[in-house]
Amino acid sequence: MTTAERMANENHESGDPYLQYRALSVSAVASMILAIMSLPALLLPTLLILPAIGIAVGLYSVATLRKRQSEFVGYKVAVVGLIASFLILATGGGYAFYDYSTEVPEGYERISFEQLQPDKVNAPQFPIPPSAVALDGKRIFVKGYVHPGLDRRKGIRQFVLVPDMKTCCFGGQPELTDMIEVTLKEPLRIDYSYARRRLAGVLKVSPHKKPVSGLDGVYYQLEADYVR
Repeated sequence: MTTAERMANENHESGDPYLQYRALSVSAVASMILAIMSLPALLLPTLLILPAIGIAVGLYSVATLRKRQSEFVGYKVAVVGLIASFLILATGGGYAFYDYSTEVPEGYERISFEQLQPDKVNAPQFPIPPSAVALDGKRIFVKGYVHPGLDRRKGIRQFVLVPDMKTCCFGGQPELTDMIEVTLKEPLRIDYSYARRRLAGVLKVSPHKKPVSGLDGVYYQLEADYVR
């Protein structure tokens, strides 16, 4: 028996003829569906927007059903959906915060690909910005994706790291400052996947492009002693 049928039976048994004609609230059902869809957000922070939307829909549904109980059923469904979305957001958000605050190995500086991009407005003639030059020889931590232009898929020691899935998964020629040539220290190795990688090591910045097989070249190189 479906939820709607159970509610209809309860209304019939209550003896109130008007309750038999109440409709199931669409917003209550949406609140529960969003809570179920939000479960992957416990492990994927990028999906935390789903429980946030679920909370908004749940609050709206609960408030509406309190005022219009004679027209709609589904109050309990809305409450369960609201509570579930809140718990998922709190748990997933807490895990994401803990993971972010502890992911950088001791002694390394977190950087992003944004720090490696040229100033196309004020200094378009210089491909390497001062923010990148300042990182030369520094022990840094960076996250990105393995570019698919590889000769092998397992036991990889050298590869090009790019900032997003667009340049990672569809191949092609990324922007020169969107590439870091990574060389893993022995005995580190990885297998190719679409997973986002976390790496730490010494960054080398050169004003001269280093040739890379299948690509135009790189200005940045990372000798990595940590990979995850």
